[in-house]
Amino acid sequence: MKFRKEDMHNNLVILAGGASSRMKKEAIADNLSAEEIAQANERSKGLIGVGSTGRPLLDYLLLNAKKAGYENIYIIIGEQGELFKEFYGSHDADNDFHGLNISFAVQYIPEGRTKPFGTADALFQAVEQYPELNGMEYSVCNSDNLYSADALSALRKTASPNAFISYDRDALEFPSERISRFAIAKLDENNQLLDILEKPSANDLQNYKDKEGKIRISMNAFKFTGSTLYLHLKNCPVNPERDEKELPTVLLNAVKASPNTTIGIPFSEHVPDLTAKEDIADVKEYLKKHYPVLDWNS
Repeated sequence: MKFRKEDMHNNLVILAGGASSRMKKEAIADNLSAEEIAQANERSKGLIGVGSTGRPLLDYLLLNAKKAGYENIYIIIGEQGELFKEFYGSHDADNDFHGLNISFAVQYIPEGRTKPFGTADALFQAVEQYPELNGMEYSVCNSDNLYSADALSALRKTASPNAFISYDRDALEFPSERISRFAIAKLDENNQLLDILEKPSANDLQNYKDKEGKIRISMNAFKFTGSTLYLHLKNCPVNPERDEKELPTVLLNAVKASPNTTIGIPFSEHVPDLTAKEDIADVKEYLKKHYPVLDWNS
């Protein structure tokens, strides 16, 4: 099936309003400079300078988004997120950054809380601030993961109302102990999402293998149809363990309401991740190898 440009959506929402609490924890990081440690403690994770010229990880995500064909970028920042505007445009909306149209949504912390209310709350606040998204399709991803241009393009091209990139767990280049903590997805023979299991045990893995015998996980790269997702965002329950409203919950509630509308798009590749200080050196090495030059004209 050939896809025409007019059949694809051009909107990418980037989640960057989290508290970055794990990044700010004390860590033994002998391979980090004082400046890198300071940035890790003070900046949002996507703004940590990991590029060869000190540019943030978010630059590389935006580069891949542009290669994938996205035009409108909505970055969800926290209430203290003014540093994003120093990098990507001083206006609240419609900043031109290397041909991308960048707008900012703010995730406000509800009264009585000390930290943001989760990824589903972030997206809900964004679509309230930019209600045009509720009449369109859009993709969503983290600011502290580097998704490939191919993966982002797959989200644009899918005809499924909702979708997520379904990563082969064995292709991720993280320590096995860390991988074992990732939630796993259960798909049917047509790659339609059936369930997401948090904190799977070793006994769970066999029952969650897909038709290729792979264990599939989500790295928070989604495609949504705004008109059908809005009420699920608005009514998202709070996860009792983490006390947050989370996008996987929204996705599962959408599946329950409308089965066979959420496909897992299989991918087998590593996804660089900035979760903790220990990740900084690994991401720098990855960029040095795979992105020796940040070329916006390629």
